[in-house]
Amino acid sequence: MTDLFPESFTLHRIQANGITQAVRVGGEGPPLLLLHGYPQTHACWHRMAPHLAKTHTLIMPDLRGYGASDKPEGDAEHRAYAKRTMAADVAALMTALGHETFEVIGHDRGGRVTHRLCLDHARRVTRAAVLDIVPTHTIFATLDRAVGLAYYHWLFLAQPRPLPETLIGADPDFYLEWKLGAWGTGLSAYDPRAVEEYRAAYRDPACIHATCEDYRAAATVDLADDEADADARIACPLAVLWGANGLMEKNYDVLETWRAKAADVSGRAVAGGHFLPEESPAETIEALKECGFALA
Repeated sequence: MTDLFPESFTLHRIQANGITQAVRVGGEGPPLLLLHGYPQTHACWHRMAPHLAKTHTLIMPDLRGYGASDKPEGDAEHRAYAKRTMAADVAALMTALGHETFEVIGHDRGGRVTHRLCLDHARRVTRAAVLDIVPTHTIFATLDRAVGLAYYHWLFLAQPRPLPETLIGADPDFYLEWKLGAWGTGLSAYDPRAVEEYRAAYRDPACIHATCEDYRAAATVDLADDEADADARIACPLAVLWGANGLMEKNYDVLETWRAKAADVSGRAVAGGHFLPEESPAETIEALKECGFALA
């Protein structure tokens, strides 16, 4: 792990929901769970964390399959990496840390875990935010040429093992850096120490396999779970933010997609591309405050 975070932020390895999860904790105040996306680790929060820690105790895990958390083998039904499973992971983690209720902010895949967390563990989540996503079911239901070309990895990573694992494994640094640069405003937007942490994590063949399983689940069991809960709505206040220069802005009425899933939705576009926590940390914090998060 790098020195991206203040020394007061401590790194733990906690057994919860049958796996060992790497989680960084820091700050004081009510608990705020921060969930990263693909192809990153909890390090993506390093620019926002010092400010958020002024008002909250931050809990920043590596999702299963990512970073320093356990990476179970995939199963035939891809249930090991279903968002329902990942939501159960972080719910169990919060229980282990003594937090019965909490707020949550999820970026990218972490936003999809947040969606499922708000449905399956509704009484525990008091406020939520999803960053630069529309619902998974919406993506697949409306997939067209523009979205398919930009989000080709949804279909590529979901291909049967070992096709994507083998192709990515031939040069994981190239693939990772291409993703970070192409989705955002270029590699210069990131702290080089964070990029190196992402590289180190993604070079592990078990991580490559696990992240492919994440997307295989999205195309199978996650869709089945979403269809079974088609009428379920997120009960807590939901903030929805997205990059003004990103794919979501160009192809969706982002707020409207979430109004079909939640009772109380607010939000707006934020300057930048996909990786808001690193590209536009101050602007993202300001927008979260506008949506009701009690931040300094």
